[in-house]
Amino acid sequence: QVQLVESGGGWVQAGGSLRLSCEASGRAFNYVMGWFRQVPGKEREFVAAISSGTTTRYSDSMKDRFTISRDNAKNTVYLQMNSLKPEDTGGYYCAAKQFYFSSDYRQYDYWGQGTQVTVSS
Repeated sequence: QVQLVESGGGWVQAGGSLRLSCEASGRAFNYVMGWFRQVPGKEREFVAAISSGTTTRYSDSMKDRFTISRDNAKNTVYLQMNSLKPEDTGGYYCAAKQFYFSSDYRQYDYWGQGTQVTVSS
């Protein structure tokens, strides 16, 4: 079984930065790790993903402001979010899947509980 625990969310003013963390169980660290965002009434939106190595994928709308990385020694994936906008507000979820990248949240097998990010104008 894979467990994912997110942290690092909070409140920030527009233009500010936050770094989210996702700590994974040891087995999950061979998986593709992704970050998704969700607001009430909408489907989960792909933000970024990283392979078990260093290959990354980003949503086109966020790639210039967000950076995904991982520290294998700490079994942790990070999402550095800069130049935050009010429309970045939402629940941010860490997810894991085997083998191949996907931007479709339905392809991911394991999920964390989420961490809330609120960006005020």
